[in-house]
Amino acid sequence: MVNLTLSIPDDLKKEMDDLPEINWSEVARGAIKKRIDIFKRLREFTKDSEITEEDAIKFGRLINKSLAKRWNDETSR
Repeated sequence: MVNLTLSIPDDLKKEMDDLPEINWSEVARGAIKKRIDIFKRLREFTKDSEITEEDAIKFGRLINKSLAKRWNDETSR
């Protein structure tokens, strides 16, 4: 097995130290594996797409604006 060194903020380290019963290496391995699985599925899902990255960014921005407007409309009632 290979070792990996991570940098984390001091305040996060203090919180981790307060939970010594947790195997943080296992937590990190699980999180990394989960993220890899998500990206593999995303690649598989988009492999035949004709949408460019620029198009995807534009769509994302439009969706974000729409969601923000809906959120603001709902919370202002």
